[in-house]
Amino acid sequence: MEAGRVSARPRIAFTTVWHRRLRPVDHGFRYGAFFLLLPLRSMGAGAQPRGLLSRNRPGWMSFHDRDHGDGRSDCLQWFDEILRGEGITDATGEVWLQTMPRLLGFVFNPVSFWYAYRADGTTAAILAEVNNTFGERHCYLLTGDGLERGGEARADKVFHVSPFCHVAGEYRFRFHGRPGEEVGLRELLRVQVDLHDAAGPLLRTGIAGSLRELDARSRRRALRAMPFLTFGVVARIHLQAIRLLARRVPFLRKPVPPQAFVTR
Repeated sequence: MEAGRVSARPRIAFTTVWHRRLRPVDHGFRYGAFFLLLPLRSMGAGAQPRGLLSRNRPGWMSFHDRDHGDGRSDCLQWFDEILRGEGITDATGEVWLQTMPRLLGFVFNPVSFWYAYRADGTTAAILAEVNNTFGERHCYLLTGDGLERGGEARADKVFHVSPFCHVAGEYRFRFHGRPGEEVGLRELLRVQVDLHDAAGPLLRTGIAGSLRELDARSRRRALRAMPFLTFGVVARIHLQAIRLLARRVPFLRKPVPPQAFVTR
């Protein structure tokens, strides 16, 4: 199915998440995870996706609109407003949201990705929605030809994420695969986000895995393998912080967040 066609079904990606710090110590980790890919235009405002995923109501696996954007009850409405405010008026195709669901009512998403397509299936924009553990959120809106098929998009870092990194440097994004392509055993989705500062590469991070349709079988597989995935995300963040402190990586104070909610 083409990414711009509005008749898509929710999907799930079984992935590996990796993170590697290059300075002042070499420190890395890899974890298994899964992400939902939700076709928000096809799902409609408040629509329940076929009984497999509770929307805006309790469930073992659920999706809540207020976990994204400015917290309103229709996150797609917020996203369309952001695009129009930035002069992007041709994103009339599907909008896919790549995110972790709530599990047993809890979620923490370090980053979610919004993929906005034109009617012809080409990429109009991608938005990286970043949350930190201080309850703050910031969005990086990426546009340009570099978003297609593994090209690079860049954004200045303006938002505090880790107390072990200055708010300085440049993110470099690469996207491989498309959420709206036909699902098959070899269909892969890969996102790389590297941070470069004045001294060169500092962090290398990414997500890669295989796409499946969200059905009873894939949902069961996810819940059996990682029933407490979202709780584990927060636990692992704090575990890695302890390890960096033990290796004497400097701990930085949290700066004031940027005034603008979206950086283009």
